[in-house]
Formats: sequence, C-alpha cells, structure tokens
Amino acid sequence: MGSNDVDFYIHGYKQVHIGDFSFWITTSHVCLAIVMIVLIIFAIIANRIIKKADYTKAPTGLLNVIELAVETVDKLVLDNMGRKLAPGFRNYIGTIFLLLLTCNLSGLFGLRPPTADYGVTLPLALITFVMIQYQGFKWQKFDKIKSLFEPFFLFLPVNIISEFATPISMSLRLFANILSGTMMMALIYGLLPKLILFVWPAALHAYLDVFSGCLQAYVFTMLTMVFVANAAGDKAME
Repeated sequence: MGSNDVDFYIHGYKQVHIGDFSFWITTSHVCLAIVMIVLIIFAIIANRIIKKADYTKAPTGLLNVIELAVETVDKLVLDNMGRKLAPGFRNYIGTIFLLLLTCNLSGLFGLRPPTADYGVTLPLALITFVMIQYQGFKWQKFDKIKSLFEPFFLFLPVNIISEFATPISMSLRLFANILSGTMMMALIYGLLPKLILFVWPAALHAYLDVFSGCLQAYVFTMLTMVFVANAAGDKAME
C-alpha cells in the first residue's frame, strides 16, 4: 500500500473448506478471538482473586473493582427488569455488556472492533429477539398472540413487522456507530500528514472509541433489558 492509501483493516487470512461449504477467516474473526481470550484470562484471574479473598476484611484492589462492577450490574438489571426477571438475566446482561465494551474499545489497541462487522452484531440482536419472544409467551401466553391483532386485526402485518424490526434496528445501530468510527479513524490515519497524527487523533480516539464505544455497549444492553421486560409484561415486573 502507498503512503496515502486508506486501509479499513478488512483482510482475509485463510479460506476454510468444510465439504461443499467454504468461508474466509477474516480480521473480524481474529480480533474477536483475541477479545475472547482476553476476557477468558480476566475471568480466570477474577475467579482466583475471589476464591482467595478474606471476607472478614474490606475488599481492596481488583477485588474492589470486581465487587463494584457486579453490584452495579445487579442493581441496573433489578431496576429495569424487576425482582422476578432479574435473577435469570443478570449474568447474561453482565456478560454481554463486558463483551460489547471490550469489542468496542479494542480499536484503542490497534484491533479492528469486531462489532464493526454486521456478522457479529446481528447474532447478538437475534439472541435478544429470541429472549423477547420466549419471555413474552412464558408470561403472557395467549395474550402475546392477541397483542399482534391490537388495536384491531388489520394491524397484524404492522405488528409482525414491528417484532422483526427490533433485532434489525438493534444490530444496525451498534454496527453502524462502531463502523463509522472505524472508517473515520482509518481515513484520518491514511490521509493526514504523519506529523499531525502525533496530536490530532487522540481527541478523536477519546470520542469515537471510548465515549461512543461505552455508550453503544450501554445502549444495547439497556434495550435488551427494556424489550425483554416489556415483552414479559406487568406480571413479571410485580
């Protein structure tokens, strides 16, 4: 590549063949694998710290951070999903937020954020969609089907489209925001003079990677909690 070429960090490394099916191992796969390895290592370290903790003493260091994070997530889930739903969702909500946050911030360390790939954000949104439908039928039963015909039966197509629009909008919101930040940084690093790059990109990294990355992770997890709680209805929120 020339000095003025722009690289969006999308590369194919190896083509894998499984029978008649073939696919490429791309930058997104590699970066997602790195993120997962980092999270697994963090989980192992956190588990060992918790096991060795002396519960007769006040927590310090990393243990204090872990307890603060867990308590914050537990309170957030409880406030948004109620005491009946919260116990079954706090582990998932904490996990999905940590995964999205790490993926979104990975651009600070030279990786291409995996969430800048629609193949990552869509499956996560589809998981939310399945949980919405399951909790809706679990708590509302026949009323879930009845709601598709409200306010009257002619609205059935609109209500069905609305149901399927949820995962599409969630996945596209996360994907588009992270991808736009990745493309802007790629354009800046590829087109601006090298001398300016020592100062100018720092402010953009602070917004596009840190602020926007944290915000989008928070928005996705909040929407997951709100949509699932709304699908479950008032019975689950009592």
